[in-house]
Amino acid sequence: MDSSSYTYNPSFVDRILVKSFKVVNNFIPWYNLPGLIGALNLDALRVELRQYNLHDGYASPAAQGISSDPPLTDENFLSARNSDGLFNSLEQPRMGSRCMRFGRNFPRQYTPKPTEEELWTPNPRMLSERILARRPGGFKPATTLNLLAAAWIQFQIHDWFNHIDSDDSFDIPLPPGDKWPHGHMRLPRTKPDEILDPSDIKCPGYKNMCTAWWDGSQIYGSSEEVTRRLRTQDPDGKLRLVPGTNGEGLFLPHDHFGEVETAPGFANNWWTGVEMLQTLFALEHNAICDMLRKSYPHWTGDRIFDKARLVNAALMAKIHTIEWTPAILAHPALKIGMNANWWGLAGETLTKLVGRISKTSEAISGIPGSTVVQFTAPYSLTEEFVSVYRMHALVPDSIAFFEAGKGKHHESIPTGDLTFKNARKPFDDGLTLGDAFYSFGINYPGAITNKNYPEFLRNLQTPDGVRRDLATIDILRDRERGVPRYTEFRRLLRMSVPKTFEEITGGDKELANELSDIYDGKIDLVDALVGSQCEPLIKGFGFSETAFRIFILMASRRLKSDRFIAGQWDEETYSKEGLHWVQNTGMKDVLVRHFPELEGVLKKSKNVFAPWDKLPASEKYTGVETNA
Repeated sequence: MDSSSYTYNPSFVDRILVKSFKVVNNFIPWYNLPGLIGALNLDALRVELRQYNLHDGYASPAAQGISSDPPLTDENFLSARNSDGLFNSLEQPRMGSRCMRFGRNFPRQYTPKPTEEELWTPNPRMLSERILARRPGGFKPATTLNLLAAAWIQFQIHDWFNHIDSDDSFDIPLPPGDKWPHGHMRLPRTKPDEILDPSDIKCPGYKNMCTAWWDGSQIYGSSEEVTRRLRTQDPDGKLRLVPGTNGEGLFLPHDHFGEVETAPGFANNWWTGVEMLQTLFALEHNAICDMLRKSYPHWTGDRIFDKARLVNAALMAKIHTIEWTPAILAHPALKIGMNANWWGLAGETLTKLVGRISKTSEAISGIPGSTVVQFTAPYSLTEEFVSVYRMHALVPDSIAFFEAGKGKHHESIPTGDLTFKNARKPFDDGLTLGDAFYSFGINYPGAITNKNYPEFLRNLQTPDGVRRDLATIDILRDRERGVPRYTEFRRLLRMSVPKTFEEITGGDKELANELSDIYDGKIDLVDALVGSQCEPLIKGFGFSETAFRIFILMASRRLKSDRFIAGQWDEETYSKEGLHWVQNTGMKDVLVRHFPELEGVLKKSKNVFAPWDKLPASEKYTGVETNA
């Protein structure tokens, strides 16, 4: 497939929508329009983003392979996911697979490797200290969300992306008087891919150690070898689960990696919240296997496993699309738009009743089953997508744990004591997974804003022996990988570009003066992360509109590019019962299926990622951890 195959010509109606809303938005931004009209405005924005903001990480699409290279030697992968991510596209079988490069949302000439001066100006550690760090007692809660929403996004990120560290390291310069241990802050550089084209010298490519597909690789692994290791040997296609250290509950088995124990990996960012969700969806996989075995007693274990994985991965994609997203971006236009991504404007009820009304229109009948389209570049996740999901501010300083049955407060634990090999501490202390989910349902996460980065993440000893300030790292990684600074980032998205620091902060003069001082009055130096966390939020939004522009493009792209979602969305691929499971299951169903004790507190819940109703005993608790 040559580069000419990657073209996107919007329909006449789409072009009219884009031009019309450009005029409207000169006077009224999309978020101030009535819900349905605002949703149409967002659709027009997405059309334009698909035209201009999808770019290959390679100089040529030939890197994605051809239909015979690598060869499809196992025809099972025509209707089942390959754990390495191969063969989702049969024309370009390497597309989206493990160890392919991240793409870009901006042309590569705008994402060059930085000079040494650009890398360290202004000092990223100073930005961590002055703009990102949470002040003592200064936790800013996100009161429209619960802690489960914070755990969910990291759980999803484990499925999406993971860069490779180099053997070479940064020695990060410290500001005068900095008290960082030993006077040095060292960090492995990101390993660049080999140079395949002269353009790779100016704009290095970086490989993704995960598959880029929404395929549940965080519990199934990103290689066929790991997947085989995580499965049972019985004929029912299940994942292995083992009792907890106290003999209670079932968890994913852990393989030792340094000082930490993890399932398919991610040793340097493992904590209780991820432990809970990884286990929950392993349990869900096994429940799907039980259903399929009952329906198809003659199927092999491999076939049951493959179908269950398809169902489970699609279910996670659906939950993220129509539950998590409307929770963190609580705006009427977003609720309509994200539901339309899955169900189309025809809506859930009609789609379930009669199926797809339109064979190909994603607007009318949703993306699943609408046909696969890659638009202007081969499918990949992008460096800018990684950048906008830097959401460490969601993590609170401590977590209050309660009993799900009676609501009694059990203990409160600093979040830093729930990381790595201590991720199962609450369960070793006598709590159940059901207790933990109830607790996460009533705890608040942090707000994604300036001066709200948890302190323990700014001085974190990771299992590889490196002491890290993750806030410093977030700034440095964006610069290292060529993510444009804030004003250029917005300019390349065709957004308005602030001319003053007060415009960035929405009139907050104190914050604007601090930014001006740090950036020496040079507004074009403001980092994308810093600007995004200093700009005022749209009402109901959990993160900035700048980050949101990448989100509305990539959220639908992950569905639209996938052969197993936009393409083979049918009973032949998923089975009749499997497709029914996806379409009729939500996050509440998953939780109650495995933890029936949560049914009562979830009865009134309209969105599981919003704060749950508390039991009376929990209401009486006056500790500060829940901030609820």
